[in-house]
Amino acid sequence: MEISFSEKSQQFKAGIFAVLNEKKMELARQGRTIYNLSVGTPDFETPAHIREAVSEAAKDPENFKYSLTDRPFLKKAVRDFYLRRFGVSLEDDEVMTISGSQEGMAHIAWALCNPGDIALVPDPGYPIFSIGPELCGVKTVPYSLYEEDGYLPRLSEIPEETARQAKYILVSYPLNPVCAVADDAFYRELIAWAKKYNTVVIHDNAYSDIIYDGRTGGSFLAYEGAKEVGVEFYSLSKSYNMTGARTSLVVGNRDIVRTFWNVRSQFDYGMFLPLQYGIAAALEGPQESVHIQCADYEKRMKTLCGGLREIGWNVPDAKGTMFVWAPLPEGYTNSAEFTMELMEKSGMIVTPGSAFGKLGEGHVRMALVLPAEEMEKAVRAVGESGILHKK
Repeated sequence: MEISFSEKSQQFKAGIFAVLNEKKMELARQGRTIYNLSVGTPDFETPAHIREAVSEAAKDPENFKYSLTDRPFLKKAVRDFYLRRFGVSLEDDEVMTISGSQEGMAHIAWALCNPGDIALVPDPGYPIFSIGPELCGVKTVPYSLYEEDGYLPRLSEIPEETARQAKYILVSYPLNPVCAVADDAFYRELIAWAKKYNTVVIHDNAYSDIIYDGRTGGSFLAYEGAKEVGVEFYSLSKSYNMTGARTSLVVGNRDIVRTFWNVRSQFDYGMFLPLQYGIAAALEGPQESVHIQCADYEKRMKTLCGGLREIGWNVPDAKGTMFVWAPLPEGYTNSAEFTMELMEKSGMIVTPGSAFGKLGEGHVRMALVLPAEEMEKAVRAVGESGILHKK
């Protein structure tokens, strides 16, 4: 039997990540020491009180039935958290759960767009920002981000016709992979721009709890007029180390939330109830571990970036996220080729910047997923490899 697959299914290849994994396994078979900084999977434990809440809820057989809705206790936990953490007042109909922000990014275009509509996405940017709307038949138009602008978009340079046609613009700060943050002036400009062009704003707020140099992460919704123009994704994956639980929220404009919920209800019967209890425990419980974890990430970042600078690789400190965005060392121009050579010579595995868009070329992304002591060893391995002395 010859099976014919959809054209859409053939758009998404394993590409560089499959090659990286194959090379990693080869090095492991050789007994080589590997420093895997390619994938942003937290190595911290999920706090005990969250695990206990999920475990206790899982003892009740009633909690294994369809949940169908987000329960009142969960809505209250989210409302109280957003008011306490960000100064943002929410109503029940402005809150919904999703099975991870990745899934949400892949589906929200169904609520906002028709096939052929335009979505504005960042370049460089996390791949699902583009892949999500494209899976829904939406045309993505990248907006360029440059280091000299602090990786903030030049909204005034988006062509007038494109701005008026765009159904939504996706922004995310702190931004993976470039590790940049946005200031108050940017968000005010963004909201005014969205109102002018009748363009919805989707703000991915995955890293507001991992931000450095004494800054405090905020919410897009804290700015006047934000609820009129958009919604925010808030993920528990990185703040509370719940990556496998797939627990995220969409909050903000009630019309978008309601319509998105209606769409998702066609293929989803609501978040597993023990996970709803886990979300409530995370948001209502002690937050000390979140702050300790952020400090540890910052220590890792300073160790990695400072160490690489000392051995001749000019890597700037990150401003936020659990990543580092590093320009290629002198003498290199192809991020994928450099990534493979770096792995072969030093055992350090990173992600080539080309995986994050055309403007990602010339960089690599490093995940802060090893303790500072291991980061020191990784830096030493890079220095001893000789890779920074290309002729």
